[in-house]
Amino acid sequence: MPQKAKTKAKKKSDERPPVAVGHVSLHVKDVPRASEFMQVLGLRPVFETPKFAVLELRGGTHLILNKSRKKITEGEVAPVDLMVDDVKIMREFCKKQKLKPSKITTGSVHSSFYVPGPDGWSIKITSSHATGLPV
Repeated sequence: MPQKAKTKAKKKSDERPPVAVGHVSLHVKDVPRASEFMQVLGLRPVFETPKFAVLELRGGTHLILNKSRKKITEGEVAPVDLMVDDVKIMREFCKKQKLKPSKITTGSVHSSFYVPGPDGWSIKITSSHATGLPV
């Protein structure tokens, strides 16, 4: 049996961390409305039914929207925040979309603002502090 020639291309080294967040969940009363809101912010739709939706973020993380009976207290901060490269540009975008963003506050690590989201959630949008290495 003849030997096969080795023609494999040199594999690039993957410098990303070997683990990523796969899914995060947000419980909402109106899944289609919440999905539409998240799409305005830039999340990519993957799958949607009236009771369940999957939206994709950078890096392949999925936000799961589940239908919930729980009442959200108006202004309650959502259990997930969204990170962007330029928080000032994103805030301007949110203003143009009439999403009523709060003022930007600066902490020791992040700058961030909030937008009123679906079902009364307050969605925190924060600046990135990625290391500059592949993520």
